[in-house]
Amino acid sequence: MLDTRGRLVGRNRAARRLTAASPTTGLPPSWLADAHRRHVAGTSDPAAATPTGTFGDRAYEARPSPTDDGAVAWWLFDRTDLVRAETAARETRRRADATSDLFSTLLSSLNVPRCAEVAARMAADHLAEAAVLITPPTGHRYAVTHALRGRRVVQETRQIDPLSVPGLDEALRGFPPVPARWINPAAIPDWAVPDGFSGPLGSVLVTPLPGHGVPAGALVLLRSHTEKGFTTEEEAFARLFASRAGTALSAARLYGEQTAITGTLMRELLPPPLSRVHGVDYAGRYRTAMDHERVGGDFYDVHPGPDASAETFVALGDVAGKGLDAAVLTGKIRNTLHALQPLASDHLRVLRMLNGALLTSHHARFATLVLASVQRQEGSVRLRLTGAGHLPPLVVRTDGRVEEVPTQGTLVGALPEVTARTVETVLAPGDICLLYTDGITEARGGPLGGELFGEERLRQALAGCGGMPGEAMVEHVQMLAAQWLEPGSRHDDMAVVAIGAPRTGRATDDDATAADARTGRNG
Repeated sequence: MLDTRGRLVGRNRAARRLTAASPTTGLPPSWLADAHRRHVAGTSDPAAATPTGTFGDRAYEARPSPTDDGAVAWWLFDRTDLVRAETAARETRRRADATSDLFSTLLSSLNVPRCAEVAARMAADHLAEAAVLITPPTGHRYAVTHALRGRRVVQETRQIDPLSVPGLDEALRGFPPVPARWINPAAIPDWAVPDGFSGPLGSVLVTPLPGHGVPAGALVLLRSHTEKGFTTEEEAFARLFASRAGTALSAARLYGEQTAITGTLMRELLPPPLSRVHGVDYAGRYRTAMDHERVGGDFYDVHPGPDASAETFVALGDVAGKGLDAAVLTGKIRNTLHALQPLASDHLRVLRMLNGALLTSHHARFATLVLASVQRQEGSVRLRLTGAGHLPPLVVRTDGRVEEVPTQGTLVGALPEVTARTVETVLAPGDICLLYTDGITEARGGPLGGELFGEERLRQALAGCGGMPGEAMVEHVQMLAAQWLEPGSRHDDMAVVAIGAPRTGRATDDDATAADARTGRNG
């Protein structure tokens, strides 16, 4: 009971027990005094929330009941359990949001160091004052990520002794964590405490990072002696946090391994860079059917002979289909042709042996090819060209004349027998022989849409390229085909190779050796 001046004038038995421990038993707590003052003055908003506050460690809400003598009886209702439940719900929601943010952030980067950095930083922000994340060793060295709340994350690779941190060795092997109360903070070595950590350790928690089949590492959480120790609920949340972080780290590691494998395979499947080989200029361009893919069904290779007097073996081809399936067969054909290079003087024999290899494989695809044997002669370049179901090569003379080389033959990988015709031609200084796939001539589009670029349009375009360097010519052809395409339309793979007789001088042996190294296909 409070009078009009806010003085305590009466209490029932429950109120006396409640206020007995208060040092100011004659005065109500400030939150109740403020509510009483507003009620007496008539300034209380009926729509406002019911006054709430605490007595000791208990929470109450107060409801007024006026008396006849002007005093006010304030009834206090204990709401401690409700407050604790609401606090627990807010904490649970905060932790769920933190976990969701963590998972979203981690999955947005499939990079192991980046994932470790994000996980350690968020652990320090939401779970402890500092966090140390250790991933499985490479050899005898571990990747260690230190995070201190409000500081920059530090990553290093170092030799550590997992046995020096209680529970760390077990966590790195995927065993369940030990309770934080079992870990003596004084036993934590200096390397496991981030630089700048304030005060002696008060509580330490070590938890594993579960991965896909194998552990992804371990997480060490640190709190100073000024912070409260880890509760059972916090330890459970830390394990949930660690499981999400471990999943993301494991996914990043798997992605990294797959990327490395893909990169290695890709280097073998991608066409090689071309330059001058044994005094002959080569240039090539390749574009896949899908812009997001790097390999497809078209290919080309240049296999230099053992010296400048020997023939250089050139192959350009087109495997039926697109994408990775076609690229796999492309790789097989390229490797087979590389192995058959010693027999390259006989193109028909090479094609028949390749045909036999394809017919006995599990691939149900075929390919078209054009083979060229190239030899530098005094002042010119001698070519022997053989087609296997492929578009005929075009020779662009320096005066703008475009000549079709009449090669003929059956495709490989489809019929038991292969027939082919080899045609010989000579390139004068400045002449270019152009090999290309049907992705160029079958590019569909144009001003009205739906029209093929076609062989005739290609010849007309090349007529204005007389004397142009091979590098510029292949770039020009690819550009014309790309411009002809309808925007967003599907198209076939496109490959172009130019074989050119230099205008002046004979390439030196050093030029040839350097070019051989660049092609990566030495015979």
